[in-house]
Amino acid sequence: MIPHLDRAREPALRARLDAQAKPPGALGRIEDLAVQLALISGSETPKADKAVLMVFAGDHGLTASGVAAYPSSVTQAMVATLLAGRASANAFAAAVGADLLVVDAGVAAELPEHPTLIRAKVAPGTRDASVEPALTSAEVETALGRGVALARAVAKDFDILAMGEMGIGNSASAALILHRLAAAPLQDCVGLGAGHDADGFARKQAVLARAAARSAATAPLDVLAEFGGLEITMMAGAILGAAEAKRPVIIDGFIAGAAALAAVRLSPAVADYCVFAHRSAERGHALMLEALKAKPLLDLDLRLGEGTGALLALPMVRAAARLIADVASLDDVMSGRI
Repeated sequence: MIPHLDRAREPALRARLDAQAKPPGALGRIEDLAVQLALISGSETPKADKAVLMVFAGDHGLTASGVAAYPSSVTQAMVATLLAGRASANAFAAAVGADLLVVDAGVAAELPEHPTLIRAKVAPGTRDASVEPALTSAEVETALGRGVALARAVAKDFDILAMGEMGIGNSASAALILHRLAAAPLQDCVGLGAGHDADGFARKQAVLARAAARSAATAPLDVLAEFGGLEITMMAGAILGAAEAKRPVIIDGFIAGAAALAAVRLSPAVADYCVFAHRSAERGHALMLEALKAKPLLDLDLRLGEGTGALLALPMVRAAARLIADVASLDDVMSGRI
């Protein structure tokens, strides 16, 4: 069982920040973030230097019914681009000094060996959720378990874990997860995804309405089984694992948010360990953040995925850790002890 953070320590941490060489509260939500990091680490000097983005990849059977503007083969192509170091996430990771790992949770292809590829494939994609359950209960349990184990292992070498994804059709799966786990109207959860025109968007809405009508699932494990996907489910497990390992976990946008929502519904205390990077331009993300009671750090009209928003938020997380660990007290400044 993941424990909630011990809020009994918060007044002392707030007092430490208020005593620093700045007006109390002058750094606003960065101070809130600093307190969160200190509570997670159990230390007044939290570490945030070593960060890794884990990009979970998987294919979706829903693409066979036309929910995506691109074919499933693009998932494999973009995974190859990530492994070659040429995707947007690679550029941002290099810019902010983060490592990047790609996790094959369920890509519908055999991927070649690569030093930054983690092989964790549960199945070569999901089934078409508009006609049958996307995953079996056993596949859900396996994907969650592998995600937990991966995060625990990665946490041994990194101070911060960030979550991203790659999977054509995964905004459709995320919309269905939001619909059921937040009890939100389906039409408010479905967005354009990766570039639909008006006809494509209408088709996506119709397919997801059929999927939703097929099952009344609302329990998190059942929702993941009915609507997928493997990368979302494994990422939910990784969020659980990061919390168990007492690591802050940066959540990217709409798809990663669906994984976080599933993880929080499975273990509510997980929310204490999550840092929500940004408010996505994808329709439904505001509802998702509301369901998670989350205040994102950035609002940049992003809707790419890959963990790009999480990487842009990383410097703010590092700054918050440095704030509480490194900044002198006003007493030291005035007494000349610096």
